[in-house]
Amino acid sequence: MNISIIGTGYVGLIAGACFAEGGHKVICLDVDKEKIALLQKGISPIYEPGLEELLKKCISSGTISFTSDSKEAVENSQIIFIAVGTPQNEKGEANMCYFKEAAEQIGKHMNEYKIIVDKSTVPVGTAEWVGGIIENELKRRGARIKFDVISNPEFLAEGSAIEDFHSERVVIGSESEEARKILHELYAAGENEKKKILLTDTKSAEIIKYASNSMLALRLSFINEVSQLCEKVGANIEDVSIGVGMDERIGPKFLKAGLGYGGSCFPKDIRAFISTMKKNGLKNGVIDRIEEVNQRQLELTFKKIEQLVRGVKGKKIAVLGLAFKANTDDARESPAVKISKILLKRGALLSFFDPKAMDNAKSIFPKEIFAKDAYDAISGCDALLIATDWEEFKRLDLKKIKSLMKEPNVIDGRNIFEPKKMRELGFNYLSIGR
Repeated sequence: MNISIIGTGYVGLIAGACFAEGGHKVICLDVDKEKIALLQKGISPIYEPGLEELLKKCISSGTISFTSDSKEAVENSQIIFIAVGTPQNEKGEANMCYFKEAAEQIGKHMNEYKIIVDKSTVPVGTAEWVGGIIENELKRRGARIKFDVISNPEFLAEGSAIEDFHSERVVIGSESEEARKILHELYAAGENEKKKILLTDTKSAEIIKYASNSMLALRLSFINEVSQLCEKVGANIEDVSIGVGMDERIGPKFLKAGLGYGGSCFPKDIRAFISTMKKNGLKNGVIDRIEEVNQRQLELTFKKIEQLVRGVKGKKIAVLGLAFKANTDDARESPAVKISKILLKRGALLSFFDPKAMDNAKSIFPKEIFAKDAYDAISGCDALLIATDWEEFKRLDLKKIKSLMKEPNVIDGRNIFEPKKMRELGFNYLSIGR
């Protein structure tokens, strides 16, 4: 099939590359000409395991191309995915200005029947709203062209997105039987024929995405709240998480205690979901509490740091990890970034190291020290904070770390080390829920 993807951010690039790998002809459209120039050379503007290699493979095979020409992208595609950003505005709602621009461009250049697919996370009613914008553009042109707008939210996790694209469920929300059938064929072809596909209406599909992210964030906040009790009574949150997750009705995923959730999705999507519920006259109970618990987890971690170093002012603290999770360079809404801001506000001196996210974090912390490696960051510090659970941090030489530190204070915000071993080595060690 001929496909266009509007937006070459995280969602758009993954979808474009994976569809192209499946043999479809894909055009990726973006207004950022510098980004398009990089992509044409096979250089990915984001880090995701396997993505750059996949892009180069698809460019070589001729199944993917990149352009800033909206006319080219719209006219030469049967299916158009809108995968532009929906950042949070000052009211906590999704800012739909980029979506509006994309819909207008589709209406201006549409030349025959098209299926427009809302791929980004969007508020309930967006498919209907997009349809209205396109219809208005067609009226301005005096054109009468049939089209359908459907909802097909993404469920990719950063760090495993390519694998998720092929194995995760697919939700197709449409009032059009024709559009539903074509999208089903697109996703069910070849190796994906056993993929779980749900066919529903557009509004249900839009809610599914927000509800899914809220549920996952709820699990993280829940287990973090339980970790606080574990610390008080001397229990082990790792064992508690395993025991709870062994129940097949619950399962083990997203029951890992830590600094809390972050990233480009959970925080803004939960706020947007809360805003949508309020707009519809509904009171929030559980969903409101998700963010409250998440923020409290950061505050409790700060208190642990303060406790170990006896006041953070003037103390050098090494922060290992800036990405909101391992295997990504995304530092947006990262717990590591948030707690670092608290530490700086209280007068701490910080040194950072992250294998992938430092370039993205330098704009947030322009005056701080970005080390060449973990040991460089740790050298001469009064305390070490493990903020992201990168595999390479788990393999660090603990004796070397201790020899480099001014004071052997470690706050393990991701529970990557064993408490008994750390104390035997002479560290003053605090972790989460243990």
